[in-house]
Amino acid sequence: QVQLVESGGGLVQAGGSLRLSCAASGRTFSRYTMGWFRQAPGKEREFVAAISLSGGSTGYADSVKGRFTISRDNAKNVVYLQMNSLKPEVTAVYYCAADRAAWSGLYTTTDAYDYWGQGTQVTVSS
Repeated sequence: QVQLVESGGGLVQAGGSLRLSCAASGRTFSRYTMGWFRQAPGKEREFVAAISLSGGSTGYADSVKGRFTISRDNAKNVVYLQMNSLKPEVTAVYYCAADRAAWSGLYTTTDAYDYWGQGTQVTVSS
């Protein structure tokens, strides 16, 4: 089992940047595909980005491509989400998730993930 704790959220002006971190407990972090999702008020949770076990493969929602970057440090048990050129429409609670399966085409779906963090609020003001 793995426990996930997100941090790095906050209030930022449009055009600014934030870097989210997700710290994972346990010694098997490198065996998990990791993902970031977000959920705005009144909306369903949606996929943002995902990264494979070694970090060699990544995937992004079309809406964040070119602006967001996911990365991981398996030595530190941390996955990051660098968010640049932020827009008010990305305001949401951002969740980190871990998938026990290896990289597959299912990484965009919430059902693929086994463990979730508690979320961190990101608010972008106009």
